[in-house]
Amino acid sequence: MMNKNIQWFKEAKFGMMIHWGLYSLLAGEYKGEKSSVYAEWIQSRFQIPNEEYGKLADAFNPIYFDADEIVSFAKACGMNYLVVTTKHHDGFAMYHSKVDKYNVYDATPFHRDVLGELATACKKEGLKLGIYYSQDLDWHEHHGGGYLSNHIETAGTTWDNSWDFKGEKDFNICFENKIIPQIKEIMTNYGEICTAWFDMPMTLTQEQSQRIYEVVKELQPDCLINSRLGNGKYDYVSLGDNEIPETMEVMDKDNVDYNDVNGVKPSPYGLYETAATMNKTWGFSYHDHNWKSPEKIYELKKHLNSMGVNYLLNIGLDGLGRIPMASVKALKAVAEMEKEKK
Repeated sequence: MMNKNIQWFKEAKFGMMIHWGLYSLLAGEYKGEKSSVYAEWIQSRFQIPNEEYGKLADAFNPIYFDADEIVSFAKACGMNYLVVTTKHHDGFAMYHSKVDKYNVYDATPFHRDVLGELATACKKEGLKLGIYYSQDLDWHEHHGGGYLSNHIETAGTTWDNSWDFKGEKDFNICFENKIIPQIKEIMTNYGEICTAWFDMPMTLTQEQSQRIYEVVKELQPDCLINSRLGNGKYDYVSLGDNEIPETMEVMDKDNVDYNDVNGVKPSPYGLYETAATMNKTWGFSYHDHNWKSPEKIYELKKHLNSMGVNYLLNIGLDGLGRIPMASVKALKAVAEMEKEKK
């Protein structure tokens, strides 16, 4: 049976990505210093111990978070789906996880299920819901992945948490005890999930990527899985962060990475997406004011859509749960430009 989301994805064109977590409270600043350009990597950038970083949960009470308002705004701006961070590399879940109490419901005074509220709002407004889940890196876990990588990291200091956790590491322990159980939770408890947006594959074995793929498909047969799951298991291709290819010349090579700037990995269903930021960072940052103009966003969207590539534009909610004013103004202006061009 054909996956019902394939044709939908081809026509979706425009979506909203939301990066939000404990890092949003720090907003790219720590003890008088700036984070790297990626504010969501701040724990790694400054090697903040979990004991200290976890105390941010005590202060996480975003009184202005309104799922209905956010989803309605996305719809009004012409966006057709959301992709929400359910767990980023810091290991903190933005939903009520029964697997690990290090989550927004159990560990904070907010005591609300962010993913659940956004899922309900999306259903009400008729938008599709996708999820982001860091399936490899987890800095809250001794056996979180990333420790096999020899890449040079510019966002943080190391891929894995090497400041809290010394000695031998076995990713399979984290994989079996947290990763797989949380993916099962997400795929079971929040209605239809249109896309599973995985990220940073570097420790997973081929068998582990296959296992995640099968778990998702068993619970959500129509969920489309992105190419960052790793080991060649995917339904659609996530291009590199902010990657805007001039043409969609597909390279039919097994070793082409998802962010290879020399060509684009082939997609089995002809599905492509560029996830992009409105400034430089994904998580909210006080000091990143390098915002793209509405004209630039409109131009990039038009170019990508003309080649059949969806534009997944990120919003980094602040510590109070608000969409930054600059993002609101830019997206409203883009929506007006779309109306004028019709």
